[in-house]
Amino acid sequence: MAKIVLDRVDKVYAGGVKAVDGLDLEIRDGEFMVLVGPSGCGKSTALRMIAGLEEISGGKISIGDRVVNDLAPKDRDIAMVFQNYALYPHMTVEQNLAFGLKLRGTPKSEIRQKVLEAAKMLGLEQFLGRKPAALSGGQRQRVAMGRAIVREPQAFLMDEPLSNLDAKLRVSMRASLSQLHERLGVTTVYVTHDQVEAMTLGSRVCVLREGRLQQVDTPQRLFDNPVNLFVAGFIGSPAMNFVTAELARGDGGARVSFAGYSLPVPDSLLSEKPALQGYLGRQIILGIRPSDFEDAAHANPDWAPMAARSTVTEELGSEINVIFTIDAPPVEHKDTADLAEDAAEGESDMAIPLIENKALWTARVNSRSHVRPGQEVNLAVDTKRLHFFDQSSGLAIGHPDAAVAGSPAATVTDGPALRKPAG
Repeated sequence: MAKIVLDRVDKVYAGGVKAVDGLDLEIRDGEFMVLVGPSGCGKSTALRMIAGLEEISGGKISIGDRVVNDLAPKDRDIAMVFQNYALYPHMTVEQNLAFGLKLRGTPKSEIRQKVLEAAKMLGLEQFLGRKPAALSGGQRQRVAMGRAIVREPQAFLMDEPLSNLDAKLRVSMRASLSQLHERLGVTTVYVTHDQVEAMTLGSRVCVLREGRLQQVDTPQRLFDNPVNLFVAGFIGSPAMNFVTAELARGDGGARVSFAGYSLPVPDSLLSEKPALQGYLGRQIILGIRPSDFEDAAHANPDWAPMAARSTVTEELGSEINVIFTIDAPPVEHKDTADLAEDAAEGESDMAIPLIENKALWTARVNSRSHVRPGQEVNLAVDTKRLHFFDQSSGLAIGHPDAAVAGSPAATVTDGPALRKPAG
């Protein structure tokens, strides 16, 4: 096992296209790090540079105690698992698992032992004599995992390994991957565009955009404390709702007003984020997660009321997504524009707000609500979990790392890390 360190790593293609821009990232020994972001954000390029399949244009990559910039892939002691399995069709499962060990001159008895151990770990014992064509997609992917496991590398590098599987199988394979990592404890770097996959698998998650690091942290902290509009909108499904609002203080305390609504801002939130005091009397961008709504009839009585008319309802069994419009235009910012573009490409669950220039919002409520399309619904909002963003920079107001976001780079090994977002 080994830690992996990327130190100001760049990748510039012909024509000056910068796929990765000054990436600083430390992946701890034994950690499961997920690289996530929209299509073209540089995540697969970063992985391929760690593997040695792409030359770096600048910076330094270390695996363990070695700088590997000039090492060939075979000398980096890593194992890759690809999206398309990359199995040899003319070989049996056993031969596929053993192939890499044979190339390294491993003794036959040791090869046999390692292959059987990996097959048992992955539930492949009964398939050892079959060829890939006789296996299901999930079984083929397990063979690809097994081929990496038998080599006992310092690190696993995985490039969207579950994207060819159906939805149900992806869920079970995610659980299998988590169990494998728990058992083996090998440093793993995993690339995906699926933020649900990222949140469920990663010890930490690194969000990339346009080749730049936006934020790296645990899945829960990314969800609870996004550093900017882009991370806030990308992480979470359904996506966070945004609106331009005014933050002001009245006789009853601070309030945030938008589209005919006025929500109280708890004193506890102002204490947690003292930077908000500087925005009183100014416009900000307000963010509310769908999961921080509830039907008022089933909500905590301390939550603030917010009436709406449902446009569409999505019944999910245990909960209902209530989609409604608010009388305010969609937020115009580079971060939200990029999110909408990503949604249009089908790589995000974010709804595209295009109804009469009114923002389309989602509230997630308990299925006991029985709300139906076209009905008035009394919602309630947990105002302790409101999010506030600067209109110009898109940075989260009061986020502990927002103050350093303007620095040339930030490297953090024990918590968040971020880079000032593009635009």
